[in-house]
Amino acid sequence: MTLRDIRWGQAKSLRKYENVEMMPQEHAELLFRIMDVQADTEFASVQQHRPWMDQAPTMEDRWLQAKVMEDEMRHGLQVCQVLRMFGERGSARVEELLSRKLGDHKLDSFNIPFHEWSDVLAFTCFVDRVGIYQLGMFQECSFGPLARAIPLMLHEEQLHIGFGYNGLKRMVQDDSYYGNKEMAQDALCKWFPRALDMFGHSKSRNSQLAVDAGLKRTTNEVAREQYVKDVRPLIDALGLWMPDPDAGRNIG
Repeated sequence: MTLRDIRWGQAKSLRKYENVEMMPQEHAELLFRIMDVQADTEFASVQQHRPWMDQAPTMEDRWLQAKVMEDEMRHGLQVCQVLRMFGERGSARVEELLSRKLGDHKLDSFNIPFHEWSDVLAFTCFVDRVGIYQLGMFQECSFGPLARAIPLMLHEEQLHIGFGYNGLKRMVQDDSYYGNKEMAQDALCKWFPRALDMFGHSKSRNSQLAVDAGLKRTTNEVAREQYVKDVRPLIDALGLWMPDPDAGRNIG
C-alpha cells in the first residue's frame, strides 16, 4: 500500500503531491523532464523488440517477448498519464513521443537496433535491469500518482530481466538453443557499458535535486554502484566475465 506522506527530501512528512500545481516549480519541472525520458525509453523499447516478434527461436520466446512489449507499452501509457497532468504542454509532449522513430530517442541504448537474438536477451537482462533501479528509486516518491503506479511496473520488469537472464543461460548451457557462450559474452560486452550509462552523470545536479524533491530515493552514482555489485554474481553464475565498469562508457 502506498503511504500518503512524503518519506524523504525537503518536504518529508508532508502529504504527497496529488497534482503538479502543488509542487514547487523547480520540482515540477524536474518531474516533467524525468517523465519525458522515462516515457521515451518505454516506447523506444517496443520499437527495438518489434522486428524480432517473428524471428525469436522458440514459441515460448515469442510469447514472452510479446509480453515484454505489452508491458513496456503500458508503462509508457502510465508515464504519459503523468505528463498529461501538465496540461497542454504535457499533451503536446505525449504526441511528440508517439511520433518518434528509432534513432530519434534521447538515450543511446534505445537508438540501437537488435541485430541478433543475443541483443534481445542481453538488453532485457542488463538494460531492463536498470529500469528496476530507476523505478525502485521512484517507489513511495513525493508525487502520489507516480508512486501508486510504480509497484505493478516493478513487478512486470522482473519478468523482463528473468526472460533475458534465462535466455542467456540457455545460450551458454544448451547446445540445442540459439547461439553459444561466445555470442552471449559478446552481447554482454556490448550492452553492459550502455546499461551503466543509463544511470546518468555521476555528478548531475538534477540527480541530487531529485532526492531533495522526494522524487528519487538516491543519486545516480549510488544506484549505479549498487547495480554493479548486484550483477557481478549473476554474470559469474552464467559462466561469463564482467567487463570493466569504467570501459566503453559515454556518460561518467
